[in-house]
Amino acid sequence: MKKKLTYISISVAICLIIGYLSSIVTQSSVNDWYTTLNKPSFNPPNWLFAPVWSVLYVLMGISSGWVWAKGFHHKWVKTALYHFGFQLLLNALWSIVFFGLKNPFLAFLVIITLVIMLVLTIKWFKVVSKLAAALLVPYLLWVCFATLLNYKIWVLN
Repeated sequence: MKKKLTYISISVAICLIIGYLSSIVTQSSVNDWYTTLNKPSFNPPNWLFAPVWSVLYVLMGISSGWVWAKGFHHKWVKTALYHFGFQLLLNALWSIVFFGLKNPFLAFLVIITLVIMLVLTIKWFKVVSKLAAALLVPYLLWVCFATLLNYKIWVLN
């Protein structure tokens, strides 16, 4: 149990660090460039994003730590965690492209790739642990919503 909590703690910390680094790029544009964009009627208020992402990064960390604790030597665990790592990088890349480069179209391509990678990650996590896979479902739902939001912002601008 102590080993599992260690893996979960490390994984949560990694996810929160990635989230924090992404938020630095986001903050550089959210109060100027982002405010000038036309947004759809279903765009959430800006204050909602930080708490939602914080919860999602914690769930992602718990999920990946749970998988990691099954033993990195196992090929299904390795495969699942490689997928997780790649989707986490895509997650960070989206912030860089959307907010840093201020490019909603290219960001849309990144987030489509993220959705695909996340679905594959959930598939591989399910092989290792159904609980770990289920913990990623809220993240998938939010990213699907973010994909629609990204698409509408691109179209409206």
